[in-house]
Amino acid sequence: MTIDDRFDDLEPRKAKPAPKDLTVMGVAELQGYIASLEAEIERARAAIAAKEAQKSAAEAFFRKG
Repeated sequence: MTIDDRFDDLEPRKAKPAPKDLTVMGVAELQGYIASLEAEIERARAAIAAKEAQKSAAEAFFRKG
C-alpha cells in the first residue's frame, strides 16, 4: 500500500452523476458531448501519468538512499 492509497481512502466519496438523457439531444449536441467526454478522458489519463511519474521518482529517490 502506498501513501496515495491511504490518503485516497480519507477523501469523501462523491455520488455518481446520473446519466444524461441522450434522447433529447440532437446529432450536433451528441457529437459535442462525445468531444467533451473524450477531452475529460484525456485529462484523466494525463493526471494518471503525472501521478505515476511522481510515484516512480519517489521510489527511485528512496531506493538510492
